[in-house]
Amino acid sequence: MKNNTAEKLLKTHQKLIHTESVKVTSHVQRDTKEWILNTVMIKDCDVPFKYKRKKLYKNLKGQRVNLTYYAALENVAGIDMEVMRVVRVKIA
Repeated sequence: MKNNTAEKLLKTHQKLIHTESVKVTSHVQRDTKEWILNTVMIKDCDVPFKYKRKKLYKNLKGQRVNLTYYAALENVAGIDMEVMRVVRVKIA
């Protein structure tokens, strides 16, 4: 069951997707000077989920999380790759 914050976001932004209780198989954090870029991989999904934070975030590997995100394309070395832009992550 979605919580109120996720429901409000989904009503306001039509292209948002919400997934509940998915298992994180990999979580990498990289410092880009201004931001910490987080990349999360989810069990049974080949697409990376990315989000930024100002500070390091606790490692989510092995945790179950609820994600709210947009599907997007990112150009890497001239090749378009599908990524998920996370706007909200919460431990389930």
